[in-house]
Amino acid sequence: MLKDIPVFLAMFPFLVFLYLLFVQKVPLLWSSVLTLAIYTILSIFYWHILPSFLYISYGKGFFVGLDIFIIIFGAVFFLEILKDLKIIKHISYYLGGLSKDYRVQIIIIAWFLECFIEGTAGFGTPAAIAVPILMGLGLTPIRALIVGLLGNSTPGVFGAAGTPIKMGLVGLNTAMVPLYAALLNLVGFLVPVFMLWVITNGRENRKKEFIKALPFAIFSGLLFVVPSLIFVSLGQEFPSILGSIFGLIVIVITVKLGFLVPKEQISLIEENKEEQKEEASLSPFKSFLPYIILIVLLILGKMFLGGLGIPLSLGFSHTFNIFNPGFIFIISGLLVVLIWKEKWGTIHSSMKRAWKGAIYPFFVVFSMLAMVQIMINSGNNYSGILSAINLITHSFETTLLPFFAPFIGAFGAFMTGSVTVSNIMFGHLFNMAATNLGMDSMLILSLGVVGAAAGNMIALADILTAEAVTGVKNGEIHVLKGVIVPCITYLFILGVIGFIILG
Repeated sequence: MLKDIPVFLAMFPFLVFLYLLFVQKVPLLWSSVLTLAIYTILSIFYWHILPSFLYISYGKGFFVGLDIFIIIFGAVFFLEILKDLKIIKHISYYLGGLSKDYRVQIIIIAWFLECFIEGTAGFGTPAAIAVPILMGLGLTPIRALIVGLLGNSTPGVFGAAGTPIKMGLVGLNTAMVPLYAALLNLVGFLVPVFMLWVITNGRENRKKEFIKALPFAIFSGLLFVVPSLIFVSLGQEFPSILGSIFGLIVIVITVKLGFLVPKEQISLIEENKEEQKEEASLSPFKSFLPYIILIVLLILGKMFLGGLGIPLSLGFSHTFNIFNPGFIFIISGLLVVLIWKEKWGTIHSSMKRAWKGAIYPFFVVFSMLAMVQIMINSGNNYSGILSAINLITHSFETTLLPFFAPFIGAFGAFMTGSVTVSNIMFGHLFNMAATNLGMDSMLILSLGVVGAAAGNMIALADILTAEAVTGVKNGEIHVLKGVIVPCITYLFILGVIGFIILG
């Protein structure tokens, strides 16, 4: 009985975290901070951690959190400028205007546009932007929320310019993780099929409308996941960004040619000519120019600055990367303001909103990172007790780990609303458990990452954000009912693939 006490104490903060988040409904930030505080107290009074390693844990948590803060700040800053200049509105107009068929319109917006926004910004922004557009196309608020959340999944593997793997698995050997994850992510071609199933549900000719658009949905799914696999060779910053752009270009051409598009075009709403005229005031080239600038600068930055960093020695080593996508977002946003000859007040207001949007995730990520570092470093102690991560890892050591890894990753995203934070929470546990079991740790990590992206479908934080944008209140249960079956189906397929490969 006594030998179980260390394991219980190692897991106790996690149990408190779940209790605070789901029973007491404490916000994620305070749940994270309190969990970190409990781990800190336990590391001092139970593990008797060496003081220097407690300092290292907090220090590493801060600097990796700072890297992520810069990315989020830059992404939100860039996005806010595009919102202020109504560029997002124009992009949505041109994409939605490619076809009069509601099935084609919705898949283009909820799949390709969301994949692109997830690749560039991430952190819950895709659904928040897409859901109001989907409502404008004729979907009910709840159905729009469900479809928007479905689209906020697959691209999350490489979301926010590669942050989930680059920052979420920092300190681990991830050399093959981007490639493995891109291969597993091919399962994501099913997402547009799930979308089609949801939007045709309850319609008079449901079966006919679903079957007629099924080839288009499958084709759309493949047009993102296959190019993403090809572009992964350029670096983890690019699969979701370039994959969505390539897919979007091809889908524009094929829709215009009528390839795989349902012959009978069905609209959910009557066209509003006057509104269209107003929305089309910006040319297609100028509407997409900001993203062209962003992609060019990202590629140039990766080429010329990718290997450069500033080494820091503060009692522990950390390299501050000069090539941080956040800086590229900020520069791109400034160039857009310059080209548009907009007032500089736009920059100030966008920076204020970017700060508000980034500071909350920073403290969550910092708390989670510091907590994980304490779990790892708690073995450096005066007590002789194994580290918390070693103690917890034993519960992960099962031959069924390849099957359960996607579900565990999804649970992390469900709790925190972030693939990155899910990876921070479980990455080291996956790595150690896989190593102890003699399994390919990078493949297990990849299963966890792709599972976490699928878990974004049911992420509470993303549901609440999208609800706030649309004005829907207390719709969480209805939304979860709509996304839970696609999510479990997605995870089950991933788990079976993982078990076949490693089981």
